[in-house]
Amino acid sequence: MTPSRSRYLDIRGLSIHLREWGETGAPRLFLLHGWMDHSASFQFVVDALAGEWHVVAPDWRGFGLSGRSPEGYWFPDYLADLEAIVASVASDDAPITLVGHSMGGNVAALYAGVRPRSVGRLVLLDAFGLADRPPEEAPGRYEKWLNELARPQVFRGYESVAAYAARLRQDNPRLSGEQATFLAETSLRPDGSGQYVLHGDPAHRRVNPVLYRRAEAMACWRRVQAPVLSLVPSGTGLRRLLGVEDEAHHAGQACFADFREVVIGDAGHNLHHDQPERVAAFLEAFVLRGEIEAPA
Repeated sequence: MTPSRSRYLDIRGLSIHLREWGETGAPRLFLLHGWMDHSASFQFVVDALAGEWHVVAPDWRGFGLSGRSPEGYWFPDYLADLEAIVASVASDDAPITLVGHSMGGNVAALYAGVRPRSVGRLVLLDAFGLADRPPEEAPGRYEKWLNELARPQVFRGYESVAAYAARLRQDNPRLSGEQATFLAETSLRPDGSGQYVLHGDPAHRRVNPVLYRRAEAMACWRRVQAPVLSLVPSGTGLRRLLGVEDEAHHAGQACFADFREVVIGDAGHNLHHDQPERVAAFLEAFVLRGEIEAPA
């Protein structure tokens, strides 16, 4: 595997962990992980890159090896954290390349609309926003959030790294044994009682009391100036499960002025695990040449 290195930045009062691959003088890619994931999740894509790149992948606040926020987690914080990370890593004002999976893709797409001149290329890995929520849900959502604040959130424990690796392969049979073991090793920490639990803050399991307003996200997407490449799996199961129907999905895609999409077969939501070679090939062709080339 391509070796990575770690460093920590003091970002807005929290210690934020960055995982980096490659030399700092090479063209830079920012890889942004999804919910309940972490930066090492991109290892397989990094291994498949043909060119020389400086890859920077943060652990979002409260995930992976980054610090936890005692005040909870709010989506605008990810935008502010990303801006601070970019300012700390990049030595010039050249437009950046953002590659985001799932939640990380939604952060990247919003940021590219809020700071349109700062983003030169945007790659979304199965990132499609969420379904709009009606205001009538607000009282119940606030009530549930208050109730959950009164109860401690915990992650389930695993007796060994191998046990969690087996669970990962059960959830995603496309993972090889080597992949599952790597993901398990980088996802877990000893809990002090002989078991292993996930890195990160279990407070992420609490319901978000703020309803998702898709119209606000779309307003940001309309301001994106960067060319956008969307890589998606052949199935639409997760998107539909989360309530984003075809009409809303297509309306969201139409917000981007320069948008193209590629469907990757034999892959689920974690297509950077299932088809890392194809993801890497499409990514490099798009970022380097603005093209979509089918990998050989």
